[in-house]
Amino acid sequence: MSPFTFKSLEQLLKVCFIVTSSLVICLWLVIGLMQQWTVVNIALTSSSVAAFLWLCFSYIYKKAIISFKRASMHLEAVSNNDYCQYAKPAFSEGKVKEFHQDLENLSAHLQLLKSRYDQHVFLVYRLIEQLDSPILVFDQHPQLTYANSAFNELFPQPWQIFRHSSPGLLGLEFIDNNWHFKDKQRDSKWQISHSEFIEHGKTHQLIVFVNIESALRQSQLSAWQQLIRVLGHEIRNSLTPVSALAQGLSLKAEGDREKQALTVITERCKHLQDFVSRYASITKPFHLNCQLMSVANIAKRLQGLLKDIALEVEIKTERFWADPAFIEQVLLNVIKNADEASQPGEKITLVFSETVNSSLIEVIDSGHGFANLDNLFVPLYSTKQNGQGIGLSFCRNIIEHHKGTIDLVNNTNAPGVTVSISLPLATTNNPPKNS
Repeated sequence: MSPFTFKSLEQLLKVCFIVTSSLVICLWLVIGLMQQWTVVNIALTSSSVAAFLWLCFSYIYKKAIISFKRASMHLEAVSNNDYCQYAKPAFSEGKVKEFHQDLENLSAHLQLLKSRYDQHVFLVYRLIEQLDSPILVFDQHPQLTYANSAFNELFPQPWQIFRHSSPGLLGLEFIDNNWHFKDKQRDSKWQISHSEFIEHGKTHQLIVFVNIESALRQSQLSAWQQLIRVLGHEIRNSLTPVSALAQGLSLKAEGDREKQALTVITERCKHLQDFVSRYASITKPFHLNCQLMSVANIAKRLQGLLKDIALEVEIKTERFWADPAFIEQVLLNVIKNADEASQPGEKITLVFSETVNSSLIEVIDSGHGFANLDNLFVPLYSTKQNGQGIGLSFCRNIIEHHKGTIDLVNNTNAPGVTVSISLPLATTNNPPKNS
């Protein structure tokens, strides 16, 4: 290292002061000796010169350090994203003034960039809010900092209740570089993708949830539609001539036994034709005429239609949004299923309530429950001895046309099953009509 290399400006100034002071005092001593000054005069004049040099050095040192301190304060404000705080330069002209002017120009430029960035971030969050898929944002800790309104598809409460919650508290886990729900049933329903972005110098996780259940169900429905279409066509082509032949032979038959047998064949042909027609009807699209319905009215009507069933109604909300004819048909099917699964005379409970984002209808029985809940909505599948596997498929088709959901679960603390029907609340986009 060179002997004239200095590690700091302070060190350089101090060395310059010492060298300069030493030279000046030595020169002054030489002059005093040449002039034959007394020792007292030499000491007094040397002290005065040293004091003057010290005052000059202190002033220069202070002004230099203050210039850098003020610049440092300006840079510290910039590092804290404060671009409106400026430090007054220690000198009104020269390089120090130019340096502070450059800092002010840099602050103005960074302020402009931050303003543009904030506008972009604002637009991104506005776009996220408009999307139908749930989107969650976690900070670097990670903790939930933001979610869009579709969050209620994942959880029934507003997302603000879960602010600063960890992914684990929301039932999420990170495995093999992908996010998953810990609950396998929920995990099979949602496809989760994630990406990272930087906001205010901190890394955030953007997690997007896509409900693939409807896509899978639509694929299954298309397959069932094709199967039912083919089977229906073949069965009708076979039943029509058989039925016509049986009717013709019954007119010519003389014995009662032959007539009875042919009549049975004709009736079974008709039954099979009705069976095929019913299956074809569950996959056909239909138009809903939704309106704001009175819970008391629909409850009274159901109790009138189901007089033979011990139906108990709990009303916790006054109205809900649905098509009167179709929702009544769904509730009749569900309540009859609950009654058939229960012992004679056992109570069936019908509950009308409302959550933050939906109307909720629950049908609770105390029957034998289900050993397997996976295939209940599959067409042609039935747990009843004479069931046809149409009712629940038809009910789910109607509820999904309402943009709602229907779920069946075995009761946890008691025997039986709870059927939960969730329907959207009336919105300003669908002006309610009084029923």
